[in-house]
Amino acid sequence: MTKPVETDNTLPLSDGRITDVLTRWWGFDRLRPLQAEAIAAALAGRDSLVVMPTGGGKSLCYQLPPLVGETTDVVISPLVALMKDQVDALEAIGYPAAAIHGGMSQEERSNVRDQLAAGELRLLFTAPERLVNTGLLDLLARVGVKRFAVDEAHCISHWGHDFRPEYRQLALLRDRFPSASIHAFTATATPRVRSDIARQLNLRDPVELVGTFDRPNLVYRVVPRTDRIAQTLAILGRHRGEASIVYCISRKETEKLAARLAAEGLLARPYHAGLDAKERHRTQEAFTRETIDVVVATVAFGMGIDRSDVRLVLHTSLPKSLEAYQQETGRAGRDGLAAECVLLYSSADVFSWESLVRKSAAESELEPEEQERLIASQMEHLLSMRRYAQAARCRHAALSEYFGQSYPAAACGACDVCLGETDSLPEATVTAQKILSCVARVQERFGVRHVCEVLRGAKTDAVLRHGHDRLSTFGLLAAIDQRAAENLVHQLLDQELLTRTAGDRPVVTLNERSWEVLRGSREVVLLEPRAGKTKAAKTDT
Repeated sequence: MTKPVETDNTLPLSDGRITDVLTRWWGFDRLRPLQAEAIAAALAGRDSLVVMPTGGGKSLCYQLPPLVGETTDVVISPLVALMKDQVDALEAIGYPAAAIHGGMSQEERSNVRDQLAAGELRLLFTAPERLVNTGLLDLLARVGVKRFAVDEAHCISHWGHDFRPEYRQLALLRDRFPSASIHAFTATATPRVRSDIARQLNLRDPVELVGTFDRPNLVYRVVPRTDRIAQTLAILGRHRGEASIVYCISRKETEKLAARLAAEGLLARPYHAGLDAKERHRTQEAFTRETIDVVVATVAFGMGIDRSDVRLVLHTSLPKSLEAYQQETGRAGRDGLAAECVLLYSSADVFSWESLVRKSAAESELEPEEQERLIASQMEHLLSMRRYAQAARCRHAALSEYFGQSYPAAACGACDVCLGETDSLPEATVTAQKILSCVARVQERFGVRHVCEVLRGAKTDAVLRHGHDRLSTFGLLAAIDQRAAENLVHQLLDQELLTRTAGDRPVVTLNERSWEVLRGSREVVLLEPRAGKTKAAKTDT
């Protein structure tokens, strides 16, 4: 529950020093929603948990207080690139800020420590592992640091979409600095993740500030992926000359797609963590300064990007979570004007991500039990993302409700579903009964692919070996291709009308809802997206 902000008598929210600092350093004459409350909590010494969606201005919430209170504050961030971007931007306006990270020389780190000891800094950026493992805590204690800002705080939670074990070490801040206030910031967190963040950081009666997750100026579309390059070119054609970000799942796809777009005459460059740091910086600068229009990137791109006029965010594959999708699409339309967010979706994306999730967990230093918990959490995120992609309901409502907020409108007028760009499958209940009957006929012992091969009448080795070509359900969906058949099965899974077992060789099984459909006591709605059909969207601009 959001709690009221309590300020002391010496630093009320209306204090002229806040306005003076805001105007003198940033040239602003007012704060955005939640910024005032977050800053007031910091100045009052109250712990806080601030969930401010991408583009909401959360960095100002920890940059302004040390100037007003003339203190030295610490910002904990997971990414060196993000630290460097923020320090560079602050130094450009004369703000006394510095960072300590692993990419610096010993001499550079020593110089920053000297500045810190001399009281010359207002903000110090560092990473969790650098903070707790290098004796830096002792120096901060001598300096008398009274405020810590934990950026990307969702990284501390197993239930977050980007868990980082090193963040768990931040629990010691409360013991080492009992009189300091701790402020957790994130752009995306469900109610469960918010609760876990507060628990892991030992926040004391925190002020909880949660912004709205809905972005009414964004038009969301999900399109079945049939030809990644052709579809990308067609979508970018609607935004020629406009700032666009195209996300790919791998570095290889990023390079390939960027080269093809450039060959087609688009001002496009790739961006991923495998590129030289100088090359990444050049691409980022070119995009920020508007000398290129399109960045084709992995998820490594986006944090700290200060460009408000992005008109398109295109995902060529399924993101790993709705949190990641919300954050990445949130980079579009920060100027408040209409922008488009398109997801090219294939059910194969889920299996690609599952393989990556298991590989990443196996390569981590976590204990086996922790690895399994991490895999389970990340798969839960992934399946929520798939449910969003395959749902026959308003995209704005689906996103808002996932993050624990209600959506007031019956139809948003700004997504493919509400704009009528998708179709419901005719006789969906009959089709569902055919699929469920096939699962029963193969004795609930096979996976999605095999069930669909039987339904399509495919005489594969496995189908023939098990005699499934002799089943009454063989060929019942012969008129559709394998991809479409699997899509329908996944829709049934997402509506919990079928169950998929866990493990390396999952099979689909029936449940009570399945039998309700088979008995005719439950109606089914299935989505049949129609590619390439778009209408003008209603936006609040």
